[in-house]
Amino acid sequence: MKLRTCVLSLAILAALAAPALAQTAPAPLRSPDVIFVPTPQEVVDAMLKLAKVSATDVVYDLGSGDGRIPITAARTYGARGVGIDIDPQRIKEATANLQASGQGDKVRFLNQDLFTTNISEATVVTLYLLPSLNLKVMPKLNAELKPGTRVVSHAFDMGDIKPQQTMNVNGRTIYLWTVPIK
Repeated sequence: MKLRTCVLSLAILAALAAPALAQTAPAPLRSPDVIFVPTPQEVVDAMLKLAKVSATDVVYDLGSGDGRIPITAARTYGARGVGIDIDPQRIKEATANLQASGQGDKVRFLNQDLFTTNISEATVVTLYLLPSLNLKVMPKLNAELKPGTRVVSHAFDMGDIKPQQTMNVNGRTIYLWTVPIK
């Protein structure tokens, strides 16, 4: 009888603890390369406009943070969006923002490393990384993306590689390149 009571007690404790454990975000795949700093909404809007996003586009946001770029692309332009972030806490936040937006059928978030994730489906890629990371991801962009894919970066360039266009939005610079990036 004591064994049965003990087993039953452990089962009840496990059942009570399961929801709390399920709500805890898993550990990141590795440490993020940059801290999360959200792109201001007016810059998001300008980035998507500069890239000439349309309903036929698939917008990949590398280092998607709270998900505002893919969500805005879906809501404003009818595009599909994919956000990639290595930090599970950011994915959890982005998923909550997606649920609140009503764009769940057009956007998904992946807790993956932007340097190893297949991005070949993208027709537009957005970045808010450091210049060194932009340069590090450039070979991947050229290798995986189709010619004509637009790449837009907030605040940071790609060193000596000249963008096709730049735009200033309230003191913040955005850059546009088209694949192949040379």
